[in-house]
Amino acid sequence: MIKLNTNNLNEYSFKLENEKGITLLKSVSFTNKHELNSVVSNLQTLINTPSKFERKTNNQGDFLFNLKNEQGKIIGTSNNYNSEAGMENGIKNLKSTFKP
Repeated sequence: MIKLNTNNLNEYSFKLENEKGITLLKSVSFTNKHELNSVVSNLQTLINTPSKFERKTNNQGDFLFNLKNEQGKIIGTSNNYNSEAGMENGIKNLKSTFKP
């Protein structure tokens, strides 16, 4: 499920959640609604393109992934995971929740 948000600075964002309401991906902020809608309309393609996922480790040793658009810009970030396997499972869950 995609949840769209607007904050008090008129910035737009979205969250991708599974059927249990667990957030799988949080977007960056977008300055206009057109840009947000453009990204949202292309999510299916991005999620199902393996090269659009960037796997990372933060300073605390947690694993996370970013989803990038066609230009390589980060459009969303996952939650932190305790293990690499957990992160890979997060990507798998994202793909299965938003499969074509």
